[in-house]
Order: sequence, then structure tokens, then C-alpha cells
Amino acid sequence: MEYALVVVLPEIPPGGVCAGIDWADADHAVCVVDLAGRVKDQFTAVHDKAGIAGLIARLRRAGAAEVAIERGDGPLVGALRAAGLTVVVITSRQVKNLRSRYGSSGAKDDRFDAYVLADTLRTDRARLRPLVPDSPATVTLRAAVRARRDLVRHRVAAGNQLRAWLASAFPGAVGLFSDLCGRLSLSFLAAFPGPAAAARLDEQSLAAWLAASPVRGRPAPVPVLLARLAAAPASCGEDTGNAAVTGVLAAVTAAAAAGARDLQDVIAGLLAAHPDAHIFTSLPGCGVLRAARLLAETGDCRTRYPDPQSLAIAAGVVPVTRKSGTWQSHEFRWGVSKELRDAWCDFADGSRHASPWAAAIYQAARDRGKDHPHAIRILARAWILIIWRCWQDRVPYDPAKHTALQAILATRDHDPGNTAQDQDATR
Repeated sequence: MEYALVVVLPEIPPGGVCAGIDWADADHAVCVVDLAGRVKDQFTAVHDKAGIAGLIARLRRAGAAEVAIERGDGPLVGALRAAGLTVVVITSRQVKNLRSRYGSSGAKDDRFDAYVLADTLRTDRARLRPLVPDSPATVTLRAAVRARRDLVRHRVAAGNQLRAWLASAFPGAVGLFSDLCGRLSLSFLAAFPGPAAAARLDEQSLAAWLAASPVRGRPAPVPVLLARLAAAPASCGEDTGNAAVTGVLAAVTAAAAAGARDLQDVIAGLLAAHPDAHIFTSLPGCGVLRAARLLAETGDCRTRYPDPQSLAIAAGVVPVTRKSGTWQSHEFRWGVSKELRDAWCDFADGSRHASPWAAAIYQAARDRGKDHPHAIRILARAWILIIWRCWQDRVPYDPAKHTALQAILATRDHDPGNTAQDQDATR
């Protein structure tokens, strides 16, 4: 298998100096060291347009062409790259561990962290890699995908709060419709936020409200809905105040749900315009949202993952091996991007319902005694070996070229015991 080329730093830093920046919201601590590790310049810069411009100008005067920093995004990183500086990311967790090189007190200081970053760039440059960011299309798609996931979390939290509140303020509304956080239920709460308002409903008025409601669904018959309201226990507290709180909580839940739906349309448009969309939308069980998330979190920078193993490690779907003498253990990998791992595991979980090969990999892991999350990570690791090749070659996934899948389908075709349901699942 041919792997991608890895972008590396030159053996000697250009200009003979290395810079480190400890970024912050208000200002940034900067340190420049020479090849002997001596501090050549040290200063702070305010986080605004003029401050960042002055920071870059001072780095140029010091001869710095490479900068180490703890994060790989944001306005400061964008300005550094736009100025032609090479950016190297050394994570905050790594910096925390690197401080022990220079002292055992555990003291934390921004100027000292800037020096640690600069000196590490000087001494460990053979292991470090320059930042190669994703394209603007991918960065925008990632922001939209993560924003929608945040809104979904807000919707779930607001829905849980609404449910807990209604249990005492308006019990009849909790089980009135199939989904308390659905649009029909939230529209009902906006129109009838308390038991007093709902008590005025009869079959004719409730049927008229359902017919006039712009939100369509498949609710229970009107007599059943009225019976549910009548059978609910009495509410607690004063109805007017309770109704006001119910209206606010229902509005917050509806706003979060509407925002998530709006972003779904935005994501669909961004995905359709992305040059790598055909790769991820061709995967089994990958709808618009799942494909967009997998693409956004994986990115489109091919040199970031020069081989499948590097992607599997970054996604946290392979364990960490610990050895000492004759003792050896394989443990869960914690130090990874949670968003990337969640994207790959979510795809793997969905793929087992759409691909017989994925279902076989998952079931084999379960048969070996693995629990569900472990089996999903095993399946994600297997998928990475395939998808990484498609991603590097910029070609969609083709089931006809998936040898293991075709072998399973051929076996099923020749098995007279196959049921019609099994045959439908392979289509």
C-alpha cells in the first residue's frame, strides 16, 4: 500500500531561532530562543488587530520563521500563517508534561510556557510536524456540524427540564402526544400552557385546533387526548405563574429544535458543495448529517494522516499498549480528539445495519466477549483501512470492489437457508 508523504520541519530552523506563543483571550506571551536555547527576545502582545500585527513584525525582526503554539485554530493562528510563518502545534497537555524538563516545582507562568514551547520546537523538531490546516470549506462545515450538535444537546437538556417541570405543573401534557419535545406537543404547550387553559377544551375545539395547527403529525383520536388530560393528576402551585414558566421552557425547547433543523439545511448545502462529499456520502448507512460529520472531523488534509494507522490512533479506535518486563496490557486510548472518535464510532454503529460485512465484523467481536462500545471501535478500525484508501485517492466507496463484502454476499447467495429478510438486508 502506498502512503502519503509526511510534511516535516527542516533540520535547522530558518533564521537560526525558534519562537513560542502562549496564547490567551486578552494577550499573548511570546518567547524567541536561538540554537543554543538562549532567550533572544521575550514580550507580550495584546489580542487585537494592532497587537497581532506588532507581534508578527517583532517575530520577523528577530528572524523567526517557525512558531510553536498550543492550538491550531483561531484568529492568531490564521494571522501567523497568512504572514508566511510556519506554525507547529504542541498541545497544552504536552506542555504540562514538558514543564518538568525545566523544574520540579510545577509552577505555571505564561512567559515560562512560551519559553517551553520555543525550546521544545528547537530540541524536538524531528518529532514535530508543521500545521497544515484544512480547506476553508472543511473548516466551515466543521463549525456548522459542531454548532448543530451543541444545539441538539441544548434541545435535549431543555426538553428534560421541561418534562421535569410539567410533571408537577401540568402532568396532563407529559404523555399527551408521543414526543413531548416534538413540534406538535410544543405547539400545544404554547397555545395551552396550563391545566386551566386545557380545561376549556372539548372535542370540537381540540379537533379545530389540530386541524388549524401548521404542525402535522399522527396524534391519538381527539376523545383519547381529552381522556388523557382528564385522567392526569392535579397540578401543584398557582396556575398563572406555572403557565408562564411552561411557556418560557417550551419556547426555549422549540427554539433549540428549530435552530438544529435550520442548521441541518445549512449543513446539507455545505456538504453538497464540498469536493470530498462523494467519498463520504457513498458509505453504507451514511446520510447527510453522518457523512458531513465524518468528513468535517476527518478533514481534507491528506498529509495529516499519512497512513491508516495514524488516523486510527487519532480517532482513538485502537488501544494503548503498556509493557514492563513480562507484564503487558492493552488499555482504552484517552488522549485523542473526542469529536473525531465519536464521528467514526457513530458511523461504524450505523454501518452495521446497512452492510453485511460490517455486521459480521461487529458480531464476531461480540462473540469474542467484547462489549458494544469495544466492538464498535473494532469495526471503526476495520472501516478506516478501507475508507482511508478511498479518501487518499479521492474516490467513492465501491461495494463491488470490497472483496470481503462480496465474499459474504456470495456465501449468502449460495446458502439455501437464507430468508427473504436476509436477502433484503444485502441489497
